[in-house]
Amino acid sequence: MAVRGQIDEQTQREDSEGGRDGLDALHARIAGRFVRAEVRERVGRYLAGLVGRVERKNGWQMAEHLGESGPQGVQRLLNAADWDADAVGDDLRAYVVAHLGDPDGVLVIDETGFLKKGTKSVGVKRQYSGTAGRIENCQVGVFLAYASARGRAFLDRALYLPEEWAADGVRRAEAGVPPAVAFATKGQLARAMLARAFAAEVPAAWVTGDTVYGDDGRLRAWLEDQRRPYVLAVSCSHAVRLAGQSQWVEALAAAVPDADWRRLSAGNGSQGPRWYDWACLPLPYTNGAGMAQWVLARRSVSDPSEIAYVRAYGPAGTPLTELVRVIGTRWIIEESFARAKGTVGLDQYEVRRWVAWYRHITLALLAHAYLEVTRADAATPPAANHDGGKKTRTANPTQDGKGGLRSWASSAAR
Repeated sequence: MAVRGQIDEQTQREDSEGGRDGLDALHARIAGRFVRAEVRERVGRYLAGLVGRVERKNGWQMAEHLGESGPQGVQRLLNAADWDADAVGDDLRAYVVAHLGDPDGVLVIDETGFLKKGTKSVGVKRQYSGTAGRIENCQVGVFLAYASARGRAFLDRALYLPEEWAADGVRRAEAGVPPAVAFATKGQLARAMLARAFAAEVPAAWVTGDTVYGDDGRLRAWLEDQRRPYVLAVSCSHAVRLAGQSQWVEALAAAVPDADWRRLSAGNGSQGPRWYDWACLPLPYTNGAGMAQWVLARRSVSDPSEIAYVRAYGPAGTPLTELVRVIGTRWIIEESFARAKGTVGLDQYEVRRWVAWYRHITLALLAHAYLEVTRADAATPPAANHDGGKKTRTANPTQDGKGGLRSWASSAAR
């Protein structure tokens, strides 16, 4: 069975037969970042190899695909050649926005693990990997993805450097970690990537992410200061203040009457619509003119004891259906990781140093974006699906009584 989310055989065949012009145009977009002609030409062939049918995108197999006798040229491209991965990252972001940008777009933050052997690869240690679902010897990368009605792709990336690495001068020097790089939490890495996206005026209506980012109060406060709407998952022990008391969201959800839960789909999954029961509580916080905050609870239909929680901040009057839509968008990054690993070898690198990690990851994300843009361009949805970017709004759930918000708020205050 093909990797879930992998581009199907027909799409790959069309890409190999008729998509070369698009790949050449993408290469031309970044060509100015490479001063030497040899490096410029090799990076074009490297991109072609990433989107091609090379079984493993490691040094030896990529070299064979490039017609080279050994991996030295590929290794030189990633380790020693003169080019700036961050500048190419800027081109990646501009390319994605040019092809997939939409005012209703969503910025999605998440991390993924890269399983490794040994202790030499930069940032590697035994730490939790969401990919494996357990603690493994791995590197962890934090990523910023973009999702819109037109498609989805990655915008940015950051390698998480654990504290023990950040404090170890010998390991830093061996792995080429720049002196200016200090320890940063995953939330701080996310904030830096979001700041770059905001500075580049990436069109987006919302930011979303999992509990690592939702539980980060500093990140939420920064987004509020920027007046950037967010829908971020939080843990069951997350606390909010209501009626002068600190209360866990888990306790708040337990007090919601059954009649106040509303069944909504958070979008389509691999097996159809993802139905959940939802409850929403408006928070009595000072949010600035025209803005509001909420806590949402998402209850499993098949197992009502399984409940997840969300903090949201956005324009006052935002309907519950819109908040649920954004939450559903968060899950697309899992599929995007699967596609990027399965088709362009995001996790198949064999490099140890800081600069090489950023270079391979950046080129892999660029190759993935190219395939996603090709996929989006090939899709021709019916004209009826185009509404000029306008969303269909329902009545404000804080006013219509259908979302159970007033009764939950009343229960929480008692």
